[in-house]
Amino acid sequence: MTQSPMISVPLKTTNEIDWVGPLKSYIRDTYGDDPERYAEECATLNRLRQDMRGAGKDSTSGRDMLYRYYGQLELLDLRFPVDEQHIKISFTWYDAFTHKLTSQYSLAFEKASIIFNISAVLSCYAAHQSRADESGLKTAYHNFQASAGMFTYINENFLHAPSSDLSRETVKTLISINLAQAQEVFLEKQVADQKKIALLAKLASQAASLYKEAVEGAQENVNKGIFERVWLLMVQVKSNLLGSMAQYYQALTDAETGQYGTAIARLQLAETQAKDADRSASNFPSNCPPSSNLTSDTGGVLAESTKRHVATVQEKLRELIKDNDYIYHHTVPAEASLAPVGKLPAAKPIPVSELYAGQDIQRITGPDLFSKIVPFAVTEMASLYDEEKAKLIRAESEKVDIANDEMAASLDYLRLPGALQVLKGGFDQDVLPDEDFRQWCEDVANHESPTSIFELLRSEKETIVSLLERNTKQLDMEESVCEKMRSKYENEWSQQPSSRLTSTLRGDIRNYREALEEASRSDNQLSIKLRQNEVDFEEMRQASRNGEVDALFQRAVNKARSKSSSAVSPMGNEPNLLDADFDEGGPSVVEQIKLVEEVMKKLNLVKRERNQTLKDLKEQVHNDDISEILILNKKNIANYEQQLFQSELEKFRPLQNRLLQANQKQSAFMKELNSSFNTLLQDKRVRSEQSNSGQKPPSNRPTPSPLNFTQPNSSSNSVPRYPQTNFQGQYQVPQSPPPTQTSMQQQQYPSFAAPPNTQSFTPQSANTYGQPAYNPSQYGRTPGPTSPPPHQSTFGPTVLRGPASPPPTQTSFGQSQQPYGGWSSGQQPQQHSHSHSLSQGQMPPGFVPPPPPPGPPPLGPQQTFYGQQQQQQQQQNNPSSAYPNSAYPQSGHPSSAQPGQGNDPWAGLNAWK
Repeated sequence: MTQSPMISVPLKTTNEIDWVGPLKSYIRDTYGDDPERYAEECATLNRLRQDMRGAGKDSTSGRDMLYRYYGQLELLDLRFPVDEQHIKISFTWYDAFTHKLTSQYSLAFEKASIIFNISAVLSCYAAHQSRADESGLKTAYHNFQASAGMFTYINENFLHAPSSDLSRETVKTLISINLAQAQEVFLEKQVADQKKIALLAKLASQAASLYKEAVEGAQENVNKGIFERVWLLMVQVKSNLLGSMAQYYQALTDAETGQYGTAIARLQLAETQAKDADRSASNFPSNCPPSSNLTSDTGGVLAESTKRHVATVQEKLRELIKDNDYIYHHTVPAEASLAPVGKLPAAKPIPVSELYAGQDIQRITGPDLFSKIVPFAVTEMASLYDEEKAKLIRAESEKVDIANDEMAASLDYLRLPGALQVLKGGFDQDVLPDEDFRQWCEDVANHESPTSIFELLRSEKETIVSLLERNTKQLDMEESVCEKMRSKYENEWSQQPSSRLTSTLRGDIRNYREALEEASRSDNQLSIKLRQNEVDFEEMRQASRNGEVDALFQRAVNKARSKSSSAVSPMGNEPNLLDADFDEGGPSVVEQIKLVEEVMKKLNLVKRERNQTLKDLKEQVHNDDISEILILNKKNIANYEQQLFQSELEKFRPLQNRLLQANQKQSAFMKELNSSFNTLLQDKRVRSEQSNSGQKPPSNRPTPSPLNFTQPNSSSNSVPRYPQTNFQGQYQVPQSPPPTQTSMQQQQYPSFAAPPNTQSFTPQSANTYGQPAYNPSQYGRTPGPTSPPPHQSTFGPTVLRGPASPPPTQTSFGQSQQPYGGWSSGQQPQQHSHSHSLSQGQMPPGFVPPPPPPGPPPLGPQQTFYGQQQQQQQQQNNPSSAYPNSAYPQSGHPSSAQPGQGNDPWAGLNAWK
C-alpha cells in the first residue's frame, strides 16, 4: 500500500558574503590584538557559510552542516556585535515561498534564516522517509516534531520578521502542519500494531484538529500569495480524511458497546467527510509547482486513499443499518446531537536543546573559533568570581587552622605524647629531622638504583679492558713483524725499532690499566658500603615515598636511645611499672597505652587527610575557570551574577564536606582520647604506685643534694623551697582531670614553654653572683689564657669551684646551683666548704632532705649545673628557670622540711624511670 504523501518546507537561499575583512578590522580596533593571529579562524567561519549554502535537504549531514554554522554564529555573537554600527555585513536572503530578496545588517536575521533552513531540512528528511518499516516511522515522527520545535524557536526569539516566510502567522501555520503530520505518522504506527479502536479514534481526532488549524493558516497565506494552492488542497484533504477516520473508529467503538443508533449516525458523518476529501483529492493538480516540494503523483495517491476509505465506511454503514433494521431497531440520532470524539495528542514540538539529545554537541558544532578572545565585561565578572573563590579558600583555611590549633592545644594540655613516654619508663624529647636528613631521604628515593649503576660500570669496565687488550695485541703483533723483517733484511731494513716508536702508546695503556684498577677498588669499597647499609637506604627510600620521614627519624632516635640506655643507664635495673603484674582481669597498662597511641594515630591521620583535602581544594579552585560559561551566558546573567557564582561554587561542596567530616572526626577522637587517657591515669596500678611512693624502703643510692637558691635581700629565716623543675624541653605527666570537667581550656594551664608569672619579678643585674667577670689579664702577664694543670677540673676563682666528679658508687645526680644573691666575705668560706662537701656526696650532720617539688617529675635525666658560668648561661637562655619568689637561706640548706609538701602523688614515678 502506497504511503500517504507529506508536506516538506522549501529552503531559503542566500548570496555569498565575506566574514574575514570586517572581523579582522574589529579585532584590531577594539581588542588591540594582531588580526593575523585569527586569520585561520576567520577563514574557517567563511568556509562554514559557503558549505551551509549547499547543504542537502534529504539527510542528516545537511542538518548538521547548518547547525554547525549556527552554533558558531551564537558563539560569535557573544564576542562581536554584528550590526550596522560595529561589524557591518549585509546578509542577503531570498524568501522560501515568494523568492523575494531581503538584506539586513543584523546577525539576528542571519541566525533566523539558518534556523528556518534547519527546520525545512528536518521536515524534508521526515517526508522522504519510507514508513513501511518501524525505523522509518520513528525517524519521520521525530523529525516532524523537531521541525515544529525549530519553527517554535523562531516565533519565540525573533519578533520582527523582515520577510514573509519568517512572519509569525506563516511560521505558526508551518508548526501546525508539521505537528499534524507527526500525529498522522503516529496513528499509522498504532493502526499497523492493531491497537484498541477507541485509542485510534482519539488519535485521528487530534490529527484532524491540527489539520483543521493548518487549513485556516494555509488559506490566509494562499490569499496573501505566500503558499502554493496545492498546500491548501492537501491539508483540506487530510483534515476531512482524518476527521472521517475519527468518526469511523468511534462508530466501531459505539457498536461494540451496543449503541447501534449512535454508531450509524457517526458512520453517516464519516461518509460525508470522506466524500468531501475524495472530491478535494480529485481536484488536485497533476503537476505541482517546484516550490511546493510535492511530487506529481501526490494527487493520485491522495485520491486512492480517500476512495478506499469511502468504500470501507460505506460497507460498514450498510452492515449496521441492516442489523439495526432487523434486530436492534435503535433510533438514529441527528448529526448535531452527536458528542465530539475525544482527542489524544501524541506529538509536540521538540525544543532546540533536545534536538541532539544524547549526542556530542561539541562534535557537531566544533570548537569555539574565537575562544582566545574574552570580552571586557566577561573579564570583570571573572574577577568577581575569583574573589568569591578567594573568600571560600580563606574560610576553609581558617577552619583548618582552628582545628589544627585545637588539636595541638588539647595534646599540649594532656602532655601527650611525652606523658606516655614517662609511663613507659623512657624519656621523650621530640627531635624532628633537619633539612639535610629530609634531603637525603628524597635523594635516595629519587636516585637511580645503585645495582643498575654498578652493572653499568661493570659493563663499561669490560668494554675498556677488552679494548686495551686488543690494542696491546696489535702493538705486539706490529713489533713482532718489525723484528722479523729486520732479521730477514738485516742492514737493508732501515726502520727504527717498533718498541721505541710505540713506547708512548704502551705507557698510555699501562696508565689506563692502573687507573682502571684504582677505580675498580674504589667501586668495590662503595659496593661493600652499599651492602652494609642497604637496609637503611631502603627504609629511607620507603619513608620518603610514603611521607614517613619524621617517623623514620624518630624510630632511629628511639633505637639509639634504647641502646644507650641499656648500656649506660644507672637506672636500668630498676623495676618498670609496665612490667608489674597486678593479677587483675582488666587491660594492662601496656594495652591502655597502646590504645591511647592508636587514638593519637587516628588524630594524626585525620589531620593529614584534612591538610591534603585543603590542598586539593586550593588546587581545584586555582584551576577553575568559568570564562566560557560567563561568555555563553553573558546575555542571561545580567543582575544574576551572584546566583551564577553560587551555583558554580557548588562544585567544591564535596571537598568542603570532607573538611567538615574531618573536623567532626577530630572531635570524636579527642573525646575518645580524653576518656582513654583519663582511664589510664585512674588505673589502680598507676595510682597504687603513686600512693605507695612515700612508704617505699630507702634506696641504697645517695640522697641527692639540695638546690641552694637564695632570694636577694632575704633573711636567714626564710622558708626553704624547691624551685620549679619544668625546664624548657622537659615534659611532665599531668594530673587526671576531675570527673566533672567536660572541656579543657588552655588558658587555665600554661604550656611547658610558657614563662612563669612575672608580676612580682624584679630583674637582676647582669652579674647575679656578686663576682666580677673573668679577666685574663689579672692572672698573667699576657691577656691570653694559660694551660691549666693536669689535675685541675674547674676554671675560675677557687671559691667558685664547680662540683667535682662523683664517686664511683653514686648513681644519681642532684641539681647543684649557686645562690642568686651575693656572698659576703664572711660567708664565702662556709659556702665553699658546704658545696665542696656536697660535691663529694656527703650530708652535713642533722640535715633533713626537703620534700620533692609539687607536680610530676621531669621526663629527662636530672640536670647538673657546673660552676657559675653554666648557671648564668641557663638563666639567660631560659628565663623561666629563674624564680625570684623562691626564698632560700644563705646557709645552703633548710633547717627542717615543710609539712605541707610531704606527700607528692607523683613522687613514685622516680622508681619507674
